[in-house]
Amino acid sequence: MSKDRIMSSVVMILVIILAMLNDWLFLIVLSAFTIGGLYEFFYLIKKKGIPIYSYTGIMVGVLIPISTFFQFQPTKGWELLFIVILLLTIFMMQLMRRENSNAIVGISTTLFGILYVAWLLSFVVRIRFLMPGVDGLKLLGFVLIVTKAGDVGALVFGSAFGKHPLLPRISPNKTIEGSVGSFVFSMGAAFLSSSFIPDIFGFSLWQILIVGFVIGGLGQLGDLSESLIKRDCNVKDSGKMLPAMGGVLDLIDSVLFTVPVYYFFMSSILRAI
Repeated sequence: MSKDRIMSSVVMILVIILAMLNDWLFLIVLSAFTIGGLYEFFYLIKKKGIPIYSYTGIMVGVLIPISTFFQFQPTKGWELLFIVILLLTIFMMQLMRRENSNAIVGISTTLFGILYVAWLLSFVVRIRFLMPGVDGLKLLGFVLIVTKAGDVGALVFGSAFGKHPLLPRISPNKTIEGSVGSFVFSMGAAFLSSSFIPDIFGFSLWQILIVGFVIGGLGQLGDLSESLIKRDCNVKDSGKMLPAMGGVLDLIDSVLFTVPVYYFFMSSILRAI
């Protein structure tokens, strides 16, 4: 790992820690990640020649974590209402276009980008404010630590021992050894940060390790999914917004899958208690 990448990683870690300690900075950083991720996603799609509504998608997409943060819920199923309004808006914009080519692909891809980046990332807010009396900050810290530890484990094991390709048609640099390392690091991180899980959940050591294993697997799935998108768009990195680290999507890809599943799992336990 280059010195520039190490420095960028340290700076990013400090920014995330500070954001988690201050609600307003938390919202600003999350909104920045959402905007950056959406911009990169739509930029990749544009390179394929698909007519999408990137600026509309970015403006609408960033409203999802913001509305979640302020608990703006006009209806019980506000997300479905949000999607319907967005779909109607995009269709109206399409009707005003002079061309009809790739209309379905453009509309579908714009909607997918918003769901993939903005909606999935908004679960970070949901975990942070999961339930009164439950330390959502520690819960969020746990899933982020375990997820990113898996990324580090994949890099360390893959660089040191990687010989057998995992899915070469999607990502030629990812190896089975790296995948094993990701699981090992995620489970180790889950064990070391087990104190972040409130006692109300009553997890045993084995349950903590299983949670770490599942998060590690979901993180790898998120990473591979973004690699699939980049491979389809014929690019190596999603962008260059983060010096020596690539793009915002490269940073958050694993989190996009771990955070929603973790939220639904933990919230279902709380409802059962």
